[in-house]
Amino acid sequence: MTPGQPPERLGARSLDPHLQRYAARATGMTASEVRALFAVASRPEVVSLAGGMPNLAALPLDFLSEQVASIITDDGLTALQYGSAHGVPQLREQICEVMALEGVTGHPDDLVVTVGSQMALDLVTRIFCDPGDIVLAEGPSYVGALGTFASYQADVRHVAMDEHGLVPEALRAALGAAAQAGRRVKFLYTIPNFQNPAGVTMAVSRRAEVLDICARHDVLVIEDNPYGLLGFDGQIYPALRSMDADNVIYLGSFSKTFASGLRVGWALAPHAVREKLVLAAESASLCPPTLNQLIVSRYLATHDWKGQIKSFQSMYRERRDALLSGLEQHMPAGCTWTRPDGGFFVWMTVPEGVDTKAMQPRAVTARVAYVPGTGFYADGFGSRQMRLSFCYPPPERISEGVRRLAGVLTEEIELLNTFGPSTSRSLSGPQTPTPDTA
Repeated sequence: MTPGQPPERLGARSLDPHLQRYAARATGMTASEVRALFAVASRPEVVSLAGGMPNLAALPLDFLSEQVASIITDDGLTALQYGSAHGVPQLREQICEVMALEGVTGHPDDLVVTVGSQMALDLVTRIFCDPGDIVLAEGPSYVGALGTFASYQADVRHVAMDEHGLVPEALRAALGAAAQAGRRVKFLYTIPNFQNPAGVTMAVSRRAEVLDICARHDVLVIEDNPYGLLGFDGQIYPALRSMDADNVIYLGSFSKTFASGLRVGWALAPHAVREKLVLAAESASLCPPTLNQLIVSRYLATHDWKGQIKSFQSMYRERRDALLSGLEQHMPAGCTWTRPDGGFFVWMTVPEGVDTKAMQPRAVTARVAYVPGTGFYADGFGSRQMRLSFCYPPPERISEGVRRLAGVLTEEIELLNTFGPSTSRSLSGPQTPTPDTA
């Protein structure tokens, strides 16, 4: 560099003066490419079928206001003080009662409260993954998990799913390929119930088989289960953790069954792992917010939270039905989609040649938003897929959004038939999650 040379002549390096200082793992930390579009999508005239934000309208806000005021009045010196990285003891006991609904028998001492289950996933990855370690994840998989794995430089390999969830034969093949290459697989990451983004549920008959395969290959299982209590027919599936307490780390959250803004999640781990999680949590946040934990604990102790979950189930079922009905009525031939029996999401595949990421700006122009499928893969796949969320808009808005989306897709297919497929291909990958892609 010549002394006195103006900054604009330094080239691309001048755009980020710290570029040469970053750790290598920072290259895996990228912002969502659709963030700017979702700034537009948040406008009231746009129907967003994109974000995974829960609908909190059914919560008893007056009751909660009274309880929060009582916590501050009665226990303010505790609620507003530092706490333990382990979490409030009473809340850990209550979480064990919540998990018992899924057959999980856990001890409060083996449970670590985190700032949302996203933090728990980050801690687990930090503890177990060195750069280059293989992590197996369903294909597609949760964008936030993929971003976390990328930030720790893990090598994500996808395992195929079908309408019954993760395919055991595909898991065997992935583990066999890694072993043949002399590579170590650190863990399998799975969302077994109402999966994000595909909406499918791992068949109960497959769960023991998946656990047995992982045990035979000495591979840990990370079970992420934020939607497990939101089945529309009231069925609660047995957690993987209930079948294998020694080889499964269970991640849970109150974000979908209570209030996402409180950011209260947890990890239930084998006893030997728990201490490492506590140490990692201390280095990350010192301790989770005590006030937020006490709010959740008071809610569980004083409110009919099981009845509240039934209200959520009914509300989301109605929205799911509106989305599926709209797809049946409006979508052009060649489109297929999943039919979830719980959770927040439908996964749609469009006709060959249509690129959902390239189409997205035109959809936003037509005042409807979705998440392209490429963000849910670590390897650039998913260009023919999109995730449609039914959790937040009311049913009539969902129906209108589907109508708008179908119009955009129909025009896209007509252009494709006239001019042929585009030569470009979407190559998205792991991205840092936002509330729009959670």
